Amino acid sequence: MSRRALTLLLAGFLVLALGVVGAFRPVPYVVLSPGPTENTIGEVDKKPVISIKGHETYPTAGALSLVTVAYQGGPAAQIDLLTALRGWIDPTVAVVPQETIFAPDRDPKEVEQENSVEMTNSQDSATAAALNELKIPYGMTVSVVAAEKGKPAEGKLQKGDVINSVDGKPAGNVDIVSDTVKSHKAGENVVFNITRGKEKLDVTLQTVAGTEGQSVVGVTMTGAYKFPFDVDINVGDVGGPSAGLMFSLGILDKLTPGELTGGKKIAGTGTINPAGEVGPIGGIAQKMVGAKDSGATVFLTPADNCAEAMKAVPDGLRLVKADTLHNAVLALDALRTGKGSVPACAAG
Repeated sequence: MSRRALTLLLAGFLVLALGVVGAFRPVPYVVLSPGPTENTIGEVDKKPVISIKGHETYPTAGALSLVTVAYQGGPAAQIDLLTALRGWIDPTVAVVPQETIFAPDRDPKEVEQENSVEMTNSQDSATAAALNELKIPYGMTVSVVAAEKGKPAEGKLQKGDVINSVDGKPAGNVDIVSDTVKSHKAGENVVFNITRGKEKLDVTLQTVAGTEGQSVVGVTMTGAYKFPFDVDINVGDVGGPSAGLMFSLGILDKLTPGELTGGKKIAGTGTINPAGEVGPIGGIAQKMVGAKDSGATVFLTPADNCAEAMKAVPDGLRLVKADTLHNAVLALDALRTGKGSVPACAAG
């Protein structure tokens, strides 16, 4: 073998070796892929996803499935270049920079905890939205989280105090309490009626001017829904707020006679607030693939995600635009009965 041929051969082996080593080097990307689906009117591990106690429920059929996105990678378990390359050529997944999922200054465990809190809040909002749709009244409990040092509330309001009323006005939510305090001029008194343990107390505080000029007493509060019956939602390790719409629909289906789905397999996504407004989510392309793989034929799509969804909708999956819980119910009614219009997503 000539010296030139030997040199080329060695160079080839070197390039190949470097390529193999490089392919398994960690890279700061995350692969997003279709995750599992859960039927909100079905069961997980032989337990109902939605359990309702204290109110009559009705049989359901079909599926109202929430959809998820699975991910590979992250600061604690970075993917290699080969995995990223496979993701880039797979149309059903997305490869995104690591910092879009995990902010550089955030601990991954904090992100997981935040997702868990968002899921809990989403379930409460979904229950509130369903009850609002059914005109079933509910209340809220406003409690003290902390009293700010150096402010009037310090030493007078304590963590865990339940605020019943302010100036005789029922404390329906945190905003009502805050707005009542702000309605005073600095230096005026405001009266909190609270429950501390088993005792009810009147606490009078003198307001002071806050940093924005509005009157404050220096109290941080949190609100908790007070529903007239128990709604328990079990979804295992699923986190984040994007299942809100499907939770609300599942609750509605269980609380009303008849079958909301008409026996069809419906999937969907979208955040929801107590007013029933549906908000956008991330990972719409992967969620649609997951929905199709689960057997769904209809996909409830947040209005703000419609344009993006139209570019990647799988064959055989019908996109139905959902901007509010009420309109989503009307759309399902139209699909079931064949009467009325079904709002469709349009390309942007």
